[in-house]
Amino acid sequence: MKSNTETNVTDLANSLLASARELVPTLAKRAALAEHNRSIPAETIADLKRAGLFRVIQPKRYGGYELDPGVFFDIQMTLAEGCMSTGWVYGVVAVHNWQLALFDPRAQEDVWAKDSSVLIASSYMPKGQVERADGGFKFGGRWSFSSGVDHASWLFLGGIVSSKNGVPDYRTFLVPRSDVSINDNWHTVGLRGTGSKEVVIDGAFVPEYRTHRAIDGFAGTSPGLSANPAALYKLPFGQIFVRAVSSASIGALQGALTAFRDYGSRRVSINDMGRTAEDPAAALAAADAALAIDDMKLALHRNLAAMMATLRRGDALDVNDRIHYRYQSAAVAGRCVEHIDRLFHSCGGQGLYTDNPIGRFFVDIHAARMHYANNPDKFGRNYGGVLLGLGNTDFFI
Repeated sequence: MKSNTETNVTDLANSLLASARELVPTLAKRAALAEHNRSIPAETIADLKRAGLFRVIQPKRYGGYELDPGVFFDIQMTLAEGCMSTGWVYGVVAVHNWQLALFDPRAQEDVWAKDSSVLIASSYMPKGQVERADGGFKFGGRWSFSSGVDHASWLFLGGIVSSKNGVPDYRTFLVPRSDVSINDNWHTVGLRGTGSKEVVIDGAFVPEYRTHRAIDGFAGTSPGLSANPAALYKLPFGQIFVRAVSSASIGALQGALTAFRDYGSRRVSINDMGRTAEDPAAALAAADAALAIDDMKLALHRNLAAMMATLRRGDALDVNDRIHYRYQSAAVAGRCVEHIDRLFHSCGGQGLYTDNPIGRFFVDIHAARMHYANNPDKFGRNYGGVLLGLGNTDFFI
């Protein structure tokens, strides 16, 4: 029998998922506007905030729910069924509320003390120019692909601090929006609605406590754990953020399959009068997409559940499992590309029109595959090498 606490948690998770599901038709209607504006509409961000969706993995001490990560990714995939750009931005922005919990508590207070609903954007590529200064760092540079930055009050930006032993000290630097200028260069063929623009800092001071070391995210030694000791915050960064940039593709493929089922059940070719529903290639494309979606969701939830159970026992995560899980995440977008291609081609010439949502899912999933974290080659080589007796070469697992 479930305790009252467990029942309340389940009810909250179901309520949040239901809110996300209710938003799907609205997001689908706004998808063209997001694409045209090259940014998520402010109304959509307000809807997500009003529903409490950004708080799913935020610490309770700042108004969050600290729910299991599986709930967070289910919400992301659901939103992406209506608009993949929205699902993408939700994932990579809401996950920052999880990472901020890993920072020094003083950094959390800087961001959330006055308003725990503010949003954080990011660009983790380690392009920052870093110089040590009294109490922190002088920091500047240019970073591309900052999704959702139009709606953010703070940013996470990547940089490398030089070390005495020559080993790169990768860090995430937390900076206020006032230190950043935005270069509106987001003119792309896919994920246009994410507004993933370039951000520029022309010299800013970042206190030491507003940085988070990648090695701490890897080893589970982040300073924020003193204030946020839940198992959720002991998950490795390399297991959580990468899913935030791969799981939207699963939701988008589901959205495309739903649209294709409606379209294909009614379509009759004007050339040979054949019904799409009776086309063996179309039928297999739909069936295989449905199986792939199920497979990818099952793997996602199995991996997260296994890690959470291990951490709740107080045990360390197995590195080999982490390598396995990392490769699975990297392979998601590529698998979705294969299936969206088949669905798109099965639409025939009518699939080319912009009022057919499958075309938008097609370009958005292909765009997601371009993200560094969704390129499976490096992570597959690492996993294969480990299986064949070599050492692990991936720091971000």
